[in-house]
Amino acid sequence: MPQLDYHTFVPQLVWLAVSFIVLYVLMAGLALPKVKAAIEGRRQHLDGDLARAAALKEEAETALAAYQKMLAEARAAAQETLRQTGERLAAEAAERQRQLSATLAEQIAAAEARIAAGKDEALAEIRGIAAEVGSAVVEKLTGAAPSPAAMTNAVSHTLNGRAA
Repeated sequence: MPQLDYHTFVPQLVWLAVSFIVLYVLMAGLALPKVKAAIEGRRQHLDGDLARAAALKEEAETALAAYQKMLAEARAAAQETLRQTGERLAAEAAERQRQLSATLAEQIAAAEARIAAGKDEALAEIRGIAAEVGSAVVEKLTGAAPSPAAMTNAVSHTLNGRAA
């Protein structure tokens, strides 16, 4: 085999060195700058994507903060509306209660006046009936009818004496 022939080792080593140097120069001059440019382009693309992602994240955080602020304002407005509605309804209920109380007080006063008038009328009738009954009893017991004025005086005297 020619590779194992020790007489040809030196030329083989020379050609190996020449081939290595030529390949090294070609690789360093042509291929490696292209690979380096491709890697640098990818790095720049990744850096741009990361920067854009950071900007989008910041924008999303800003939008979230604005959303939370609007939500808090809406909740506060809803609470205020509920409070105002509650106060308005309470005021309306109090006014209705006052009107109902006034109406009931008027009705009670009218009823008390009717009761007092009925009581006075009943008492007036009782005096007349008592005088008639007393006249009838005296007439049956004595056989003589007393005078109506005397009987009315006796009933008034008796009722006034017991009332006092």
